[in-house]
Amino acid sequence: QIDTDNTFPHSSGIASSASGFSALALCIVSIEKKQMNLSDEFFHKKASFISRLGSGSACRSIYGPIAIWGKHSGYENSNNEYASPFLSSHNIFKTYQDTILIVDKEKKQVSSTVGHNLMNDHPFAASRFKQAEKNIEKIKNILIEGNLNEFNELIEKEALSLHAMMMTSNPYFMLFKANTINIINKVWEKRNSTSLPISVTLDAGANVHLLYPENIKNEITAFIREELIGYCENQQYICDEVGNGPLLKKEHYA
Repeated sequence: QIDTDNTFPHSSGIASSASGFSALALCIVSIEKKQMNLSDEFFHKKASFISRLGSGSACRSIYGPIAIWGKHSGYENSNNEYASPFLSSHNIFKTYQDTILIVDKEKKQVSSTVGHNLMNDHPFAASRFKQAEKNIEKIKNILIEGNLNEFNELIEKEALSLHAMMMTSNPYFMLFKANTINIINKVWEKRNSTSLPISVTLDAGANVHLLYPENIKNEITAFIREELIGYCENQQYICDEVGNGPLLKKEHYA
């Protein structure tokens, strides 16, 4: 019997499956590691493989700070069945900040599984897949070089492309809420007026991830409290940052 609980908002489009499935997989493989004396590399690879049975987000969450998932010629050891750590990123990305602005905590309109299936026979699917192939190659050099302007442009195009596919699928969906758009416009206005390297990205939901380097954290915290918090449901947001991966709580492990 396995009992689990999770403090992360569920089914609201901010990858709650990543924390749940990856933690469960790590616990299961930890038992095997204790019995079979697995190497650390094999332990993480197998945990990622098992997590992938739950979700793609989960298989990447085995690692920190950055992981690559999906076979691509530009990435050595990349695989469709499990993720691999990406170890060559610029220092600025190792402490990158992610403030999740909660626009809507309700269960998202379309599950990830349904969303992925909508790409079957989608009229723009082939072009979208080619775009993604090119962008995963571009992001590699961006992460290595630390070019924040190119980073911001690329991730915002990716986020909007994802939602454009949802809005042109059959059936079609619009996952934005009014305050999603309000937040995005406010962030763009702030960036244009101050040249601060801030950007937004979106999962398959209405909530907005505000991304920025740690060295401007105080300025962005003030910006959130002064201009963005009014667009958040019950003025709620989650302050997060790039981490070094999950840790086992020894006192809970038998």
